[in-house]
Amino acid sequence: MPKRVDHDERRAEIGRALVRVAGRRGLHAVGMRDVAAEAGISLRLVQYYFQTKENLLFHGLQQLTEGFGERVAARVRAAGENPGPRAAVEALLMTSLPADEESRAFHLVLTSYALLAVTDEALAAQPYLRRPDAAEDAVTGLLEQAREAGLLAPDADTRTEAVALLAMAAGLGTSILAGQRTAESATAVLRHQLNRIFRTSSASSPRPAANSPSPKGTSPSNID
Repeated sequence: MPKRVDHDERRAEIGRALVRVAGRRGLHAVGMRDVAAEAGISLRLVQYYFQTKENLLFHGLQQLTEGFGERVAARVRAAGENPGPRAAVEALLMTSLPADEESRAFHLVLTSYALLAVTDEALAAQPYLRRPDAAEDAVTGLLEQAREAGLLAPDADTRTEAVALLAMAAGLGTSILAGQRTAESATAVLRHQLNRIFRTSSASSPRPAANSPSPKGTSPSNID
């Protein structure tokens, strides 16, 4: 009886091979033959599943994006129950930094794809390039939740802050890949920015009115 082929797993295997090669050589240098050799299968089989290099690249990017979402979700879960909007924003930003091989490949391949799409009409036509708006929308929504909870200034421009945070994370990620700074220093910069945007719980609490009772033990009659 012939062995049953799991086509979804075969496609995933080819996508993983693409990411491995692109992580070593850069996306611009990857061809379908390279991916076939990395996956240990024939070129014809890669062509059977994806037909064109553009389709193969898009599939690999989809896999990367899905894996990124899973890592963000795991980081949020690790923060405990009801971690709040800041923990979710921080998880997304910190996961995007190339601090390990998986996140390095994510950052390198996605950046390479965006650069190639500037001059390649076939790549630019792929729907992936609209995906970054999803991250912007997600961070904006989390910042709006934080503002409603009093964790941001009432007049905070959540869309602009989201764009700034994502742009900062992308730039810091590139500086890590280039050896300009470490992942630890980039993390410190992002947390500094988050501390600037987010209020502490005590800072967001309303101050008591001037004529309201002083907390026990601190009334004027108790001060010598």
